[in-house]
Amino acid sequence: MPGENLSRDEAHERASLLSVDGYEVDLDLRSAVGESDEPVRTFRSRTTIRFRRTGEGTSTFVDLIAPSVNAVTLNGRSLDPAVVFDGARIALDGLADENVLVVDAQCAYSRTGEGMHRFVDPEDGEVYLYTQYEPADARRVYANFEQPDLKAPYRFTVTAPEGWTVWSNGAGEQDAEGVWRFAETAPISTYITCVVAGPYHYVTDSYTRGELEIPLGAMCRKSLAKHFDADDVFLITKQGFDFFHDNFDYPYPFGKYDQAFVPEYNLGAMENPGLVTFREEYVYRGKVTQAAYESRANVILHEMAHMWFGDLVTMVWWDDLWLKESFADFMGSFVNAEATRFTNSWVTFANNRKSWAYRADQLPSTHPITADIRDLEDAKLNFDGITYAKGASVLKQLVAYAGRDAFLEGARRYFKRHAYGNTRLADLLSILEETSGRDMRTWAKSWLQTSGVNSLTPAVTYDAEGRITELAVVQEGDELRPHRAAVGLYRLSGGELVRYARVEADIAGARTVVDGLAGREKPDLVLVNDDDLTYCKIRFDEGSLATLRAHLGDITDPLARALCWSALWNLTRDGLMPARDFVSVALAFAGRETDIGVLQMVHAWTKSAVTLYAAPAWREEGGRLLAEGGLRELRLAEPGSEHQLTWARFFAATASAEADFQLLEGLLDGTAKIDGLDVDQELRWALLSPLAVHGRADEARIGEELARDDTATGKRHQTRLLASRPSAAVKAQAWAQVVESDTLSNALVEATIAGFVQPSQRELIAPYAEKYFAAIERLWEERSIQIGIDVVRGLFPGLQDDGATLAATDAWLSEHESAPPALRRLVLEARDDLARALRAQACDGRAAV
Repeated sequence: MPGENLSRDEAHERASLLSVDGYEVDLDLRSAVGESDEPVRTFRSRTTIRFRRTGEGTSTFVDLIAPSVNAVTLNGRSLDPAVVFDGARIALDGLADENVLVVDAQCAYSRTGEGMHRFVDPEDGEVYLYTQYEPADARRVYANFEQPDLKAPYRFTVTAPEGWTVWSNGAGEQDAEGVWRFAETAPISTYITCVVAGPYHYVTDSYTRGELEIPLGAMCRKSLAKHFDADDVFLITKQGFDFFHDNFDYPYPFGKYDQAFVPEYNLGAMENPGLVTFREEYVYRGKVTQAAYESRANVILHEMAHMWFGDLVTMVWWDDLWLKESFADFMGSFVNAEATRFTNSWVTFANNRKSWAYRADQLPSTHPITADIRDLEDAKLNFDGITYAKGASVLKQLVAYAGRDAFLEGARRYFKRHAYGNTRLADLLSILEETSGRDMRTWAKSWLQTSGVNSLTPAVTYDAEGRITELAVVQEGDELRPHRAAVGLYRLSGGELVRYARVEADIAGARTVVDGLAGREKPDLVLVNDDDLTYCKIRFDEGSLATLRAHLGDITDPLARALCWSALWNLTRDGLMPARDFVSVALAFAGRETDIGVLQMVHAWTKSAVTLYAAPAWREEGGRLLAEGGLRELRLAEPGSEHQLTWARFFAATASAEADFQLLEGLLDGTAKIDGLDVDQELRWALLSPLAVHGRADEARIGEELARDDTATGKRHQTRLLASRPSAAVKAQAWAQVVESDTLSNALVEATIAGFVQPSQRELIAPYAEKYFAAIERLWEERSIQIGIDVVRGLFPGLQDDGATLAATDAWLSEHESAPPALRRLVLEARDDLARALRAQACDGRAAV
């Protein structure tokens, strides 16, 4: 739609012209319930904006995406909607020095998780609403100036169906007429305003610190209430507030603190001040591992960090998105490790979050942490592994470089100096220079303004007695950066691989000799970036690699072990280690992995190794080995343990033989049993999934399972399993539902795609490769950007892993040079994944010779 993709230049020009004094937003949501004869169900949105002209010019525009506009009034002058509204913008001419704009519109409820999302609970028929805006979907709910640097206070008024409760950023009360009125907010950006409405289950608590009292609330759908462990949510919340108040010296500035767990959510969570929204999958319906609780705690703390980094102080434009996301991602692990029961959260960070960063930083779309964001489509795609995980990794490096105290003092000064304002990179760097005495601009040029990941490899020489004469670190990469890194020496002792020496050093240039290790006895393992202080790919000398192949499970330190797992996986992805060798190491040592989050990552990597990176001729054998290893470890695991549950899920995901399927069927119908394994409803779906994929569970059997679990989650599982069946007709129907129709909600689109794409069905879905390239440009134009991203990424024919698919991708890119840049980026990224897979398969194939 013309005008929907706001550019940076347009935003800059508008910010130079005006400032906003305040919004009054009046929403009538009574149309959310009951039958509707409208082609698109809508609600009334009436917005009053008071703003001043502060620059030259008498015309501008306000943003609004809506089916229709009833009336527009500027300074008492009526404007014809048919003339001034183009579907995405309302043109405003004849501005005065002080202006009052009133827009009365019919806005659409969403089924894509963008704007005002409407969800009907299949379990009880209740309707639930919530808003999600980042980066620019507040304009789907009310007229506004949709850019982060035009902050203003807001007053929301909401008319809701009888019996509903409504929440917004500020505290609210219901008046005698049943209308909800909310207190005016502090000045905030449009994208973090929020409304949640419906018959939610709501639990309250409070946080007290001296004279400061913060009302706490947590909510979920009524049908999930029996699973909702609000006490643990509040525990992490209070621990987070303790940490931030101890270290930020700036009291939480937004009054109350509600946390809403909402359905069909596209993201992990969103930092709306006073009303944080989360995906409801964080309300666990069955038994999960501690890694799941750690993940939820990390997200809670990440969003809380945003109250300061992002909400109190906000970036001017999306170029500096890292100013909030990198900090919040870092703080999630930092606070988890220091203030909660999840003291090993840096292990998870090293093994999980950084894996996301390494992948993103090797794509053709990699970009500096401070990115060049031309427009909103660019912004949407830059909520990625660079902005989050690499940025957080670099901040961890910054803490090692500048010092913890200097870093936190810099944060304190940053908040006080820029409260309720907008900032750029230079604003933060100048403060960090004050507090650390370091040259932050040189550091930033190397770490924030360049892209790519370095590899660090040890080069060791020994004397005749086997003692180190020199240990150097060799750095490779397009941009050689300064690293503050530790080098650890490990040796085998009593059946354990333990560290006996460690030195921190400043690594710079192509080769750096590390002082302090000469004369040490020869190690069995040299671990560069021990303790994970910097952001790099770890490489090994030949002796260390041989040690890991034989003794990885003997490393006693969980962080060191996690770093070694991650390094081996990077070698596999880079085509430097055969996939079958990684699988062999995993099958040998995964059963001894004590950290459950690391184990789950190793499981994911081994499945990817066989699916994507193994030579095609070895895939079947590799899959068989995974299933056999999974079943072996399942039977060996402690009954009732989280390791047993994790191995049960892994075995189900890799099952491929007749005996495997018979065991899964027996576990489902009760004729088979594994001591201690509680087959709850979530595990039942996991066990049923491979039976559907391999044609052992038909539509009727899947329907029987839905009857046991006729819930929103059950419906998503059913949708996925139906699309996963090995039938040409099934695949045709799934394709049509996603590509040719837009009636499915975002959650069901995601579930259908997940079912459609099955590694064991490569031949069955091969005909859709050509259809994919014929459809994606039209689909990108017709769908919302979120659905467009999901479909273009999810349906790329990456399982057709041969030169023909690579050539077809190159042909599409060559023939569509004028396609939207965001769409081309998605295709380029998928092409790179495919090319990487082919290189890794060639490496694995050579190992068979």
